[in-house]
Amino acid sequence: MREIHVSQIIDKVKQMVMDAEYNLPEDFVSALETAKNFEESPIGREIIETILENASVASTERVAYCQDTGYPVFFVEIGQDVHITGGNIKDAINEAVRQATKEGYLRASLAFDPVFERKNTGDNTPALIYFDFVPGDRIKIKFAAKGGGSENQSKQVMLRPADGLEGVKKFVLKTIANAGPNACPPFTVGVGIGGTFDYSAVLAKKALFRPIGHRHPDPKIAMLEEELLQLANQLGVGPLGFGGTTTAVDVKIEVAPVHIASLPVAVNIQCHANRHSEIEI
Repeated sequence: MREIHVSQIIDKVKQMVMDAEYNLPEDFVSALETAKNFEESPIGREIIETILENASVASTERVAYCQDTGYPVFFVEIGQDVHITGGNIKDAINEAVRQATKEGYLRASLAFDPVFERKNTGDNTPALIYFDFVPGDRIKIKFAAKGGGSENQSKQVMLRPADGLEGVKKFVLKTIANAGPNACPPFTVGVGIGGTFDYSAVLAKKALFRPIGHRHPDPKIAMLEEELLQLANQLGVGPLGFGGTTTAVDVKIEVAPVHIASLPVAVNIQCHANRHSEIEI
């Protein structure tokens, strides 16, 4: 049994959160560099160049890439041979977010009461944390900062099984088109198919962590990812909605078994402030 003290988790998660807010992932930056060379719209190319310049400034100056520093979302895999000491991991992650928000000069974006007072929690907590238990003696923590603009354009639908593949494609593309400039493209698009009403949305969010260009291991799903990416970039939305051929840099799909009477599909849009990172302890 391997022991990990909560102080180690706090220190590493705090640094991870700040680094993610300052630095866009390398795979996303590389995808934008490639897109810039193929974007047919002059305005679109200029916007992509500006996005890349902003990313460079944020990284160099260690300031938040976007003023909306997002809702902190974590996927945590805990090895069954790990013993956490000094407290519990949920409190440790929230403390890390609290410290990162203050020390990293990040905007507090969470309101405790969603309907009435909407009072700000003041420190971006509580984070949304999904736990999974796996073999081994390590803890893997994935973090994403989900901005309100792109999250607001995400959708979920309970299709009929008879809607089939065409129904899935129609819903995904309609969601991307309707997101338009409101979700700050170029997008990364996560799609969850199957499971239940709620789990399809979790799958869609989880899909966003897969590196850009890394296809699903199932060849049929991989082909669907490629097809949806091509079709998305034919919608004409373009960078920041000004038109062009770069509406999305990738579409990633995760699937799960489903009830025979259901076909849940969720689309989680990620804006060009594609902030995520992961660590292993």
